Amino acid sequence: MHPSSVAHTFAAAFNSRDAAAVDAVYEPAGLFVPEPGTTVTGLARREANQRFLGLGLPIDVAPRHVYEHDGIALLIVDWRIGEVSGTATDVARRGGDGRWRYVIDNPFGTA
Repeated sequence: MHPSSVAHTFAAAFNSRDAAAVDAVYEPAGLFVPEPGTTVTGLARREANQRFLGLGLPIDVAPRHVYEHDGIALLIVDWRIGEVSGTATDVARRGGDGRWRYVIDNPFGTA
């Protein structure tokens, strides 16, 4: 699997409105930035993603740059939910099963 698969897997899970599937795209200790300056993990990460799922709108993603080395990847991903858009700066790691999962999911990039 290519590292960009993590962004597409996230979008498919998000668009299915399945909170458990969204959370499965993260490593167990994966970090999510629900708003600039705030980080969450675990249950708080699931709750923060649930708020975005609650918008009831699909997400579209377009990986712009992907840099991978030794099972770690930096992804720059353009995204849109309804009229809101941004550019994420994410870090993912390839697991022993070959799947890529978020270590850090920062949808607001440098904001």
